[in-house]
Amino acid sequence: MAMARKRALIVDDSKSARVILSRMLEKYDIEVDLAESAEQSIEYLKGNRPDAIFMDHLMPGMDGLQAVQVIKSNPQTAMIPIMMYTSQEGELYVGQARALGAMGVLPKQVRPVDVSKVLYELHLLPDRRDTDEPALAPVELVANSAVVQAVPPMGGSPAIAVAPMGAAPVGPTPGNTDWARRVETVVKDQGADLRRFIVASLDSFASRIVIDVRDSPVKPVAEPLPPVPEPARTAPRSWAAPVSAALAGIAAVAFAVLWFQAREQLAQSQAQLAGLAAANAELARSRDDLNETVKDLTSALAALPALGAAAPGAAAPAPQAWSRTEPVPYGEAPLDRGRVDVLREVLGKLEAQGFHGIVRVTSYAGAYCLSGNLAEGFVLANASLPMSKCDLVGNPVEEAAAGLQRQSLAFANLVASIRQRSGGAISVVAENAANGRASVPYPTRSEATSAGDWNKIAAANNRVEYLAQAGAASP
Repeated sequence: MAMARKRALIVDDSKSARVILSRMLEKYDIEVDLAESAEQSIEYLKGNRPDAIFMDHLMPGMDGLQAVQVIKSNPQTAMIPIMMYTSQEGELYVGQARALGAMGVLPKQVRPVDVSKVLYELHLLPDRRDTDEPALAPVELVANSAVVQAVPPMGGSPAIAVAPMGAAPVGPTPGNTDWARRVETVVKDQGADLRRFIVASLDSFASRIVIDVRDSPVKPVAEPLPPVPEPARTAPRSWAAPVSAALAGIAAVAFAVLWFQAREQLAQSQAQLAGLAAANAELARSRDDLNETVKDLTSALAALPALGAAAPGAAAPAPQAWSRTEPVPYGEAPLDRGRVDVLREVLGKLEAQGFHGIVRVTSYAGAYCLSGNLAEGFVLANASLPMSKCDLVGNPVEEAAAGLQRQSLAFANLVASIRQRSGGAISVVAENAANGRASVPYPTRSEATSAGDWNKIAAANNRVEYLAQAGAASP
């Protein structure tokens, strides 16, 4: 009577891992169902009862150990044996998996002999030592009989046949088993076992080749595979030709699968390299822009004149002017943040020198190339956009701000404190020149001018200028 085929569920988010393990199991005549996530496997168990579950550990969403805990906590599924199928190793992980209800851990770099051991542990394969019948059945000894020992089948015990004393050996009687049929059955079983071992070995070899190709930084050079040694020839059998054809077909399928998997992994590696090259180019452009900004700031600092203190008893210096320029990022209030820090530094130096006069702080607005509308607002246009495609050329943030909105509370407090500390000797006057004098001329508006080139000039013109006038009358 034929036994019902066993069924196993493989839960893994990796397609290649599912394919490799399912092929190994199918070689042992086991039906396989697949699930891409732990959530999908729990939904599957609502209407199905596999004989065993192979569960991956690291998956998006619910991981393998959480799924084991859910399955074992459900009385309807608690008795299904679970084997963790993962790359995780170590006694600590194995102990944790078993504590949650898993039978053990099957590594993904598994050998075919290990797969067969696990299948016996999960009772997915019958123990042939318990199910096989002896090839020859012993008969009772009779008086005046000669004992003849028959050749045992492969892996079996020798059987005993009896013939009368003095009589010539006779062939098998109708009551005994047909020796030729039994021997041929045993040889076929051994051939099937050998075929399963060869196929599982080829699958394992294919998985290792795919992993090597994936991890290799350069394109692998295909090397000719060593020829498969031809098995020793034995006496002609009626089953030799079908077995040889089956082995050749299996080998061809395995090599074809290996070839397509290697091509797929190579294409993915090339796509990743292209993405990395694009990212490196973008980082290089950002680095160049940052270097230009640092150069501009260095030049501005170098242009700052030294403010020396007058010697004691010396005559007061003649009235003189001193200036400095600071850029203002688009969308920020001109008299806030870094511009307040610069003014605080300048006023501290002037106060230490006994400066008397006015410090004028004038804000200028740059005219930017913008995209958007009045309802949703405007943003800086894409750098590659031609100037003719700009929705607006101007600075709506600066134009919409009232006088006091251009000044932060920190700026107002600083102006009031310096006037009080100096007794009115130093005064700060804030002015707004809007789209007044441009420090850098704008390029000609044409199709050849891009929004990125234009906005670089606008950023240089969106600025705050500090002018210290010694000896000037305080307002």
